[in-house]
Amino acid sequence: MIRDVKPQDATAITKIYNEYITNSIISFETEPLTEEDMLSRIVQISSKYPYFVYETDGIVVGYCYAHAWKERAAYRYTAETTVYLSPAYTGRGIGTLLMQKLIEECRNKNYRALIACITDDNIASKSLHIRLGFKQVSHFKKVGLKFDRWLDVVDYELLLTP
Repeated sequence: MIRDVKPQDATAITKIYNEYITNSIISFETEPLTEEDMLSRIVQISSKYPYFVYETDGIVVGYCYAHAWKERAAYRYTAETTVYLSPAYTGRGIGTLLMQKLIEECRNKNYRALIACITDDNIASKSLHIRLGFKQVSHFKKVGLKFDRWLDVVDYELLLTP
């Protein structure tokens, strides 16, 4: 079931996200977040942008949200997307369902474009975004250093209006 995020989801979201911080190159953060840090982020983001969780058997197993792509006012119709799943729930179509809901809600809120910033080695996320109609628009070489590896980042864009 997909629903709007609630403050009490912070515990599950923190657990999901910290797994990617500590064990992958998918997130460029290097230090795990506290539940208080995550709650603050959830409250701040969800007050302005769509933020959804996927719940199964009463457990949050994935989440996605839109947030500011850039701070300047002229960018206000463009948002960046984020989607994370509990590693035990990948490959089941949950990411697709979450992103479809997010795209629909962003379209309803009159956003013009969505940007996904993805670590180049994250094949699953790149494939997901391509299936959803996103097109690669940039490739930044060796812009992040994590686990003693220089990492590339690619941006994908989805135009919501013709």
